[in-house]
Amino acid sequence: MDLRAAFSLLLVLGLSCAEEGIDHDTAKEEDLTTVIMRMNNGSDGYLLEGDMVIPTKRNAMQCSNAKYSCLWQRGASGYVEVPFVMSNDYDDTEKSVIYDAMNEFRDKTCIRFVPRRGEIAYLSIQSRVGCSSFVGRIGDIQVVSLQRNGCVQRGIIEHELMHALGFYHEHTRADRDNYISIKWDNIASYNQYNFVKQESDYLNTPYDYTSVMHYGKTAFANPGTESIIPIPDPNVPIGQRVTMSQIDLLRIKRLYKC
Repeated sequence: MDLRAAFSLLLVLGLSCAEEGIDHDTAKEEDLTTVIMRMNNGSDGYLLEGDMVIPTKRNAMQCSNAKYSCLWQRGASGYVEVPFVMSNDYDDTEKSVIYDAMNEFRDKTCIRFVPRRGEIAYLSIQSRVGCSSFVGRIGDIQVVSLQRNGCVQRGIIEHELMHALGFYHEHTRADRDNYISIKWDNIASYNQYNFVKQESDYLNTPYDYTSVMHYGKTAFANPGTESIIPIPDPNVPIGQRVTMSQIDLLRIKRLYKC
């Protein structure tokens, strides 16, 4: 199993029915996909599936060919430490929202986002254009973009941080056809690459409609149409941006052996 598969597998698994613990009524009108796509509209970089930055340096090759080489490492504390720096562009309220999202990982997994102390590999959290992240640890500085006035929301922050931990989007899971129907006729040809399946090891977790990594029904769809329809019940909510699901947390624990 290669590491892309290992990462993909985590984010892609889930339940066929809505999971307890996520109150979809508390989310705002726009789903996660709509917000991310709207915020990323002005980005001049290439983003796979809307928000994943693709490395162009040697680290990408190392990451794709060496098993688990893109995982963050366990520190002397016994926890998996992810060093970060945060831009001063954020005000105190925005910083508090970001820290609260990080604390969700701290409270429920072995992941610890820690202030950088000179490490070579670290996250640089910045208010660039849109919401985006590299996938996994690339071995150097890697920007997590959380643009102000849009991306600084708990579910979106957790979504991008899960990318940084190595997780891909749920809708690209290899067995997704058992759980969702992709409406190809509603997707422009230049957007169809965003629905390519990823071969993955699912860490023995089910497909998760409630994952914070699952895009909404209109992701990359032509205006007024839908691209992702849950099956057999088309009314199952997808694309929540409230917080990580229980299966999201389980995948993190299994990937990082918490």
